Amino acid sequence: MYWVTPRHLAGDDDALAERIGDTLRGLGWRMWPTSRNTLLYVSPDELRGAEWILASHPFELGGLPVAWQLSARPHADAALTEWNAYFTAGVPHEALADLLLALDAREAPDTGFAEAELVLTALSARGWLRDMDRPRTTATDPGFSGSVSLETLPPLIHDADPREDLLGWQAWAEPALGAPYLWCASFSASVPHDLVAAFASSLASPVPVPRHTLPESAQGRLTVVRRS
Repeated sequence: MYWVTPRHLAGDDDALAERIGDTLRGLGWRMWPTSRNTLLYVSPDELRGAEWILASHPFELGGLPVAWQLSARPHADAALTEWNAYFTAGVPHEALADLLLALDAREAPDTGFAEAELVLTALSARGWLRDMDRPRTTATDPGFSGSVSLETLPPLIHDADPREDLLGWQAWAEPALGAPYLWCASFSASVPHDLVAAFASSLASPVPVPRHTLPESAQGRLTVVRRS
């Protein structure tokens, strides 16, 4: 096993489904398979959902298949979700797990009043750099291999707000300029900023993470702290 940093380039250790499934079961979320070959998890209050959708291959972000979809609704009988967040394979499972812990702890998962600045503050506290041209919307890691940015939503990102040209947080890792993305994430416009901040803070954490396998495209950018 390798203990590596930075976290945003560590990949998912080919265990994204298992690690997140363990987190959700530990929180008491119920799971059942669907007719679309997906695994649907629902919180005890039925306000929060998480679905492993890689097998159904619904769409891609940055050329990568979406693996997990998170959602929240205002009440258990609501037919439509208030917001959705999407994560491709390769995303560090620690960051997604920390987001789910924050989502589970929230009394009202569908609304939030924190400002967008909260996300950038969380990243700055971890040493990420604000973009000189877009300091209020974009931050990048010091190695310029990962970004979190408030952008116009890409296609197929569903939100309860029907207006066009909405902005939502987007995150991605690009081990080298022009190289294929290692992973991508997209948050719809109504995702509370404090939840995005929880993901961003974990993503930028300097604490080494354990991995049995390392992403080939990022091996030149990873530091192995120790082996065990």
